[in-house]
Amino acid sequence: MTTRVLIVDDEEIVVRSCQRILADGGFEIDAACDGWEALRRVDEHDYNIIILDVMMPKIDGLEVLQHVKERHPDTDVIMVTGLSQIQTAVKSMKLGAFDYLSKPFDPDELRHVVDRALERQRLLAQNRQLKHEVSTKYRFDSIVGASAAMQKVYQLIAKCAPTNSTVLITGESGTGKEMIARAVHHNSLRSAQAFVAVDCNTLSEHLLESELFGHVKGAFTGAVTNKRGVFEAAHRGTLFIDELGNLPLPLQAKLLRVIQEREFRPVGSSTDQKVDVRIVAATNMDLKAMVTEHSFREDLYYRVNVFPIHSPPLRERRQDIPALALHFLQQFSQELGRPVPQISEGAMSLLMHHDWPGNVRELENTLQRATILASDDVIRQAHLADLVGADPRLDLEVPRTSDDLKRIKKQVREKSVEEVEKLFIQETLRRNHSNVTRSAEETGMQRANFQALMKKYGIRVRDTEPDRDDAGPM
Repeated sequence: MTTRVLIVDDEEIVVRSCQRILADGGFEIDAACDGWEALRRVDEHDYNIIILDVMMPKIDGLEVLQHVKERHPDTDVIMVTGLSQIQTAVKSMKLGAFDYLSKPFDPDELRHVVDRALERQRLLAQNRQLKHEVSTKYRFDSIVGASAAMQKVYQLIAKCAPTNSTVLITGESGTGKEMIARAVHHNSLRSAQAFVAVDCNTLSEHLLESELFGHVKGAFTGAVTNKRGVFEAAHRGTLFIDELGNLPLPLQAKLLRVIQEREFRPVGSSTDQKVDVRIVAATNMDLKAMVTEHSFREDLYYRVNVFPIHSPPLRERRQDIPALALHFLQQFSQELGRPVPQISEGAMSLLMHHDWPGNVRELENTLQRATILASDDVIRQAHLADLVGADPRLDLEVPRTSDDLKRIKKQVREKSVEEVEKLFIQETLRRNHSNVTRSAEETGMQRANFQALMKKYGIRVRDTEPDRDDAGPM
C-alpha cells in the first residue's frame, strides 16, 4: 500500500526541498501552500503523514493540526518550526503532533522522523490486525463445523463461558482443544484480560513447577532473578493447562491447593500470593482410568472436571470435512497468493473416507501440502497419494477439448501399458525365484530385453549363476 505524504508550507523552496529528500522513499507526495488548501486536501484524501509548517497565512499550523487530529487521529503530523518557536512546538506536541523539526533541518533529520512515524503506523496496523483476529477467530460460532457433534460443543461453550467454572476439555490430539479453550475465554467476562497457556508435556517436573508458579532469585542454580509464573501472568484472566494428564503427582497436589485456596507459592519463596484465575484444562488421556491406576489424584479430577466438554475426533464429524477443507484451502491460497483450488470428486471422497488419526491437524497439514502440489488449481487424488494411500489412476483429469481428450487417452494408454509391463516383470521374477535367465526363457524374451524392462521400472534382483539350468534357491 502506497504511503501518502502531504507537505504544507507557504515557502516553495521548503516544499521542493522536502519533496527532493523524500523522493526515493516510494511515497505519493502532495503539497499545499496554506492552511485552507491543506484542510481541503485532508478532507479529500487519507494521508499517512503530514509535514506542517506552523507559521502560514489564512490559518496557522496549530489550527490545521487540531482539525487533522480530530478527524484523522491516526495521521501523523510533523510540525516545522523556526528557532524562536520552541514554545509553539511544545504546544503542538500537546495537541497531538507526532514530532517537530526546527528550521533549518538537514535531510537526515527529516528522513529519520518520517521513518519513525512509518514504524509507528506499521505497529498500529499490526495491533489492529491482531485485535481483529482475536475478535473473530475465537468466537465460538467461528469454529468450523456444522455437524451435530460440533453443535453440542457450541452449546456447551455458550453455557459455560459466562461463568467462572473450571472447564475440562477432553479429546484426541489434533481435535482443536485449545481453540475451544480460547473460545470459552473470549466469550467470558474475563475476555479483556490475559489468556495464558502452558503445556504440561514439554517441560520437566522442576521446570514445569517454575513455569506454573514462578521462582525467586536464588531458588536454585541458575535462578539469577525473580521470575513470575503463568498463574501470576493470568491473574484475573484465564489459564489454559494443556495435557493435564502429564502433570506429575507432586505438582498435582500443588495445583489442587491453588484451586482450593486461590493462592500459590513461588519456588524458593516463603510467602503465598493470592490469585484470581479461571482454569481451563485439556487432556487426551482418560483421567478417570488414571485415577483408578493411582497416577492421577481423585480429588484433583473432581476439581477440574466441573464442566466437561468433549472435542470430537474428525472421523465422528465427517460431514464437516468439506467446510474444513475449504477453510484451509482459502487460508493457504491467501498465504501463497494463488487462486483457491477446487477439490476433485475423487480427492474429496478420499478425504471423507480417511480415518484421520491426527484429526483436524492432520487434515490441515495434508491440504497444505496438496495446495503446494496442485499446479492446475485442482487437488486430485495424486496430490494425496503419499499421505493417505490414494490411487492416482482413479482420479484422472477431465478433458475440456478434443485435444485434451486425445492427450489424456494417450496418457491413460501409456500408464496402463506401464502398469501391465511392471506387473509382468515382477510376477515372472516371483515365479522364478528372482532368476533373470529363467524368467526371460519362460517369457520367450531375450535376456537383454528382459533386463531392459527391469531397468525401466527400477527392479533389481540378485541373479546367481544365471547360465546354469538348475540355477535357483536351494
